[in-house]
Amino acid sequence: MVKNKKIPNGWERVKTDLIGNLLRGISYKKGDAINEPQEGYLPILRANNINGELNFSDLVYVPKKYIEDFQIIKAGDIVFAMSSGSKHLVGKSAVAKNDFDGSYGAFCSLLRINDLINKKYIAYIFKGNSYRKLISEIAKGTNINNLKREHILDFEISLPPLHEQNRIVAKIEELFSSLDKGIESLKTAQQQLKVYRQSVLKWAFEGKLTCTKDIKWLKLGEFCDDVEYGSAAKSKKQGKIPVLRMGNIQGGRFDWSDLVYTDNDDEIKKYSLVKDDVLFNRTNSSELVGKTALYKAERPAIFAGYLIRIKYKKDKIDPNYLNYYLNSHTAKNYGNSVKTFGVNQANINGTKLKGYPFPYIIISEQKRIVAEIESRLSVCDKIEESIEESLKQAEALRQSILKKAFEGKLVPQDPNDEPASKLLERIKAEKEKNKKVKR
Repeated sequence: MVKNKKIPNGWERVKTDLIGNLLRGISYKKGDAINEPQEGYLPILRANNINGELNFSDLVYVPKKYIEDFQIIKAGDIVFAMSSGSKHLVGKSAVAKNDFDGSYGAFCSLLRINDLINKKYIAYIFKGNSYRKLISEIAKGTNINNLKREHILDFEISLPPLHEQNRIVAKIEELFSSLDKGIESLKTAQQQLKVYRQSVLKWAFEGKLTCTKDIKWLKLGEFCDDVEYGSAAKSKKQGKIPVLRMGNIQGGRFDWSDLVYTDNDDEIKKYSLVKDDVLFNRTNSSELVGKTALYKAERPAIFAGYLIRIKYKKDKIDPNYLNYYLNSHTAKNYGNSVKTFGVNQANINGTKLKGYPFPYIIISEQKRIVAEIESRLSVCDKIEESIEESLKQAEALRQSILKKAFEGKLVPQDPNDEPASKLLERIKAEKEKNKKVKR
């Protein structure tokens, strides 16, 4: 037991190791795994199946011979992502709400809590800021993609009496239920905004925003001098200027986080971006290929090989008009009809890009349509900002509820509750008994 933090009377500070067992994930031959259910096989959860809750899509199935009975997931088990190619997944946990006739892979671990403890209480602890802080500290080191067993087993927990655990869980679930309804409404509003944005673009290129009637649907290539593929040179974590990649295109704009760089002067000379360059993502997953962004000279940069610079005729095309059009459903639908497929990726090459149908009108009318689009989308942006702020506040409130719960401030203490020390004595006695049985 740990005594280095003030806790309410009747509570105890303990390490996770005392109240549960951390079970390693199963290893199996990759060639034995299949992607569809089949008799004699069981599903396996992986790191990508853990995100707040367990999600049971995109499972793999392995022969039952690889799985021991104790590795079958039970209700109340907490599954952790121990290792992943993405540092954002490592450390995430989710509790199994029901028994699951399956197991978990080698990059996961499972914490099986002692039956004498309210398992939901422990699961909530691993959603709190104390655990998040631990993961954040781990991420500062070199092994950002790995969580060690001791990180979980040595994690300290404030353990109340069992009856208080039950009261705390009931109160958390009551408060979270109300909070989740509010969050659901906010996310519904976000989806409605996305639909409205696309409706605005649809109306724009049908001439409905400005009552334009002389739109001519011609090929984009008629208004382009050329299309240019980006740099294929290897990028670095640091360097002179950023190399914009497909992941930097978000919502028709460039996201300047998660950058890579180059020091290659020849590449910089050849691929430097100029204000109002329009970049098209030629290779990506099927649903993302074709996304487009407008470079506004925010900072010097070049562009990577999976992007195409559209060298449009500036006396014929307004860059904002082109960018909005290529991000519209009309353009996306055409892209879906001409894209080709490789290994896990879709592709739209420069030739096919030039073949896109393009709603041409004189440039002054293009600018007028852009003004109408932006007057509407600017309102969407403000509403979106408000929603994002509300979602952040909701998450802060969630963490505040958990903090109060683990400090003993969420529900009243009852002096008649059996203290947690008695509960721990029974758990220790049970562990000793199990050790003797094993020996």
